[in-house]
Amino acid sequence: MTGKTAVVTDGPSAAAVLRVRGVTKSFGGAAALKGVDLDLHPGEIHALMGMNGAGKSTLVQILSGVHQADGGTVEVDGRIQSQLTVRRARRLGIACVPQRRELATGLTVAENIMLGDLPTRGRAVNWKAVRQDAQQALSGLGIDIDVRRVAASLTVAEQTMVEVAREVRRGGRILILDEPTACLGAKDADRIRALVRTLRDEGVAVVYISHYIDEVMTVADRFTVLRDGAVVRTAPAAELDPASLVRAMVGRDVVSRRPERPAPREEAGLTVRSLSHGQAIRDFAVEVRKGEIVAVLGPAGDAQSRLFDLLSGRRHPDSGELRVGGRPVPFGRVRASLAGGLRCVTGDRRTLGLVPGLSVDENLMLASDRFARRRLHRRGQLTHRAASLRSGYGVVALTGNPPVGTLSGGNQQKVLLGKWLETEPVACFLEDPTNGVDVAAMADIHRLIDDLAARGVAVLLASSSAEEVMRLADRVVVVSAGCTVAEHDVTAITRDELVATALGGQPQ
Repeated sequence: MTGKTAVVTDGPSAAAVLRVRGVTKSFGGAAALKGVDLDLHPGEIHALMGMNGAGKSTLVQILSGVHQADGGTVEVDGRIQSQLTVRRARRLGIACVPQRRELATGLTVAENIMLGDLPTRGRAVNWKAVRQDAQQALSGLGIDIDVRRVAASLTVAEQTMVEVAREVRRGGRILILDEPTACLGAKDADRIRALVRTLRDEGVAVVYISHYIDEVMTVADRFTVLRDGAVVRTAPAAELDPASLVRAMVGRDVVSRRPERPAPREEAGLTVRSLSHGQAIRDFAVEVRKGEIVAVLGPAGDAQSRLFDLLSGRRHPDSGELRVGGRPVPFGRVRASLAGGLRCVTGDRRTLGLVPGLSVDENLMLASDRFARRRLHRRGQLTHRAASLRSGYGVVALTGNPPVGTLSGGNQQKVLLGKWLETEPVACFLEDPTNGVDVAAMADIHRLIDDLAARGVAVLLASSSAEEVMRLADRVVVVSAGCTVAEHDVTAITRDELVATALGGQPQ
C-alpha cells in the first residue's frame, strides 16, 4: 500500500465533449488540485462533489478560463486547449452560472439574455427582434417568464433560469451550475431541477455542484468526488447511496445527532410581540427562553427572510414590541439592538456579514474590537487574540492569514459565527446559518449552535430546511404568507408532518 486513495472510475461510453487529465494547481505553495481527471459527456448531468476547500471551485475556474492550470491538459472535442481564457472558453461552449447571480438588475429579461448581441436595424437596436429572440431562448427551454420584466423583479429561481437561457443561447454546451437551488423553496428548486433535466435531454453536458446530498442523488447521472484536491471516486449514480457519497467526500462517516442539552431556563431571553411589516410579516409573535432554540420555518422568501433586517435594527417595522432579557429594545436602531444583547447573524455573509478584503483574524475580531472600542491593534497581538477563536470555531485556511473572501463557504461561515457569538450575547438570531456549506461544516456549525444554547443564550433560528429544524430546534413556529400557521414541539412531530404543515398540505 502506498497510502494513495484508490480512484473508482466508470461512466458512459459516448465520446467525452470535455476531457481533463492530470490537472494540477497551487496557490502560494498550497496545492489546490492534484492530478485531477474528469470526463464530461453530452446529454449527462455530472455532479461534482466535495467538501468546501476540496478543489471544486478551482477546477471550475480552470475549465472556465479564470485560472490557468500548472500542469495537465484540458481537451474539448478531442483538442488540447492550452492557455484557456474566459473568452476562449465561451467560444468553445463552456459556460458557468455562479451561485451569485450575475444579471444586470436594472435591465429587462430580454436585454439580459441578448446583452452583447443586440440585433440592430441600421444603427438602431431592433427592440422587437430583441424581445422575440429572448422569448425564443426561454421558450426553447420550457421557461415561461415575461421578457419585458425588469431583472430586479425576478425571484432567485427566475434569475437562475434567465442566466441559463442566456448561456445556452450563446452556444453553451458545457454548462456548470454552482449551487443552483441554494436558498430556494421546494417549488422553485423543483423548477430548476426540471430545467436541468431539459438541458440534459437537449444534449448539454451539465456539471452540477450542490451541497444537498438528497438533491444530487435524484438529479445526477454520474458523480465525481474531490477530496483535498484529488479525485477519490468517479461512478454512475446507481453505484452510490447518500452514506457512501458522504464517506467519499469526507473520508469518514459524518453523523450530526441531536445532543442532550440542559433544559431551557424559565426566564425569557427574546420576546417578539405583534410584529408587522407590510404584507411580509403580519402580527408575528415568538418567545424564546434562555438556553432554548426556537426555529421559524417557512418557504424561502417568506416572513423569516425579513426578520434579520427588523430584529437587527436595519429596518423599522410598522408595529411590534421587542424585548431582550426582559428589557425593551427599540426597533430601527442597530446600536440599540447590539447594546441590548441581541446578536443577529445574517444569511448573506459576503454582503452583510464579512469584509472580504480584510484578513481572517481582522474579521474574527471586528465585533469584539468594536464593543471594546479598540481603534488600533498590533498585528502580532491580533493574531494571538484571534487564535482561540480560530481553534474553537474550526477555521481552516490554506495559508496563514489570508483575506476572508478567499476561504471556502464553510470556513467563511465559521468566521462569521465566531465574530458574533463570542461577544457575550443574551439572545441570537441566526439566519440560515448553514447555507452553502458542506456536510462536515454543517455538522460543526450545528455543534456550535448547540453549545450556544447550552451557555444559556436564547436562539431564534430562521431556516427553510426542515432537516435542520428537526436537528437543532426545541420548538418550531411555521409561517406562511407572513403569518404564523402552527407551532410545534419538535419531539411531537415528524419531519414529513413538519414539511406538510409548511407547504400547507398533508404528508404523503
